[in-house]
Order: sequence, then structure tokens, then C-alpha cells
Amino acid sequence: MLVANNLLMISMPGGMEWVLIVLAVLILFGGRKIPEFMRGIGKGIREFNDAKSNVKKEIEDGMNEKDKKAPTTPAQ
Repeated sequence: MLVANNLLMISMPGGMEWVLIVLAVLILFGGRKIPEFMRGIGKGIREFNDAKSNVKKEIEDGMNEKDKKAPTTPAQ
């Protein structure tokens, strides 16, 4: 029962908590820095997705290359 109570205390912020978080961000960063910050986050996400797709493409190319190089033995 104690574990269940601890899990209930950890939850997503409600309406008033979000307002406090937004106000804290505005005070800390200011109105001019937030667009730059969001732009940086967008660039980071874009770079991550590009790197992820490049790794996926390299793995697929390696698998296709391995299939092409597999030696074929003549049927006897």
C-alpha cells in the first residue's frame, strides 16, 4: 500500500503547476531568449532524426550487401 501511495504522488503537473513553470521560464530566460532556445531544440531534434535515418540506411545497406555477397553453391 505504501508503494502505491508513493506512485500516486509522482504525476504530471496540473494546470496551476504549468502556469508556475511557464512563469519561471519567462523570468529565467526572458521573452527574447525563448524563440532562440526553441529554435535550438528544433535543430537538435532535426539533427538527431537525420543521424537516426543515416544509421538505419547504413544497416539496411550492409544487410543488402551481405545478401548479395553470399556464396551460392551449385546444386548437385
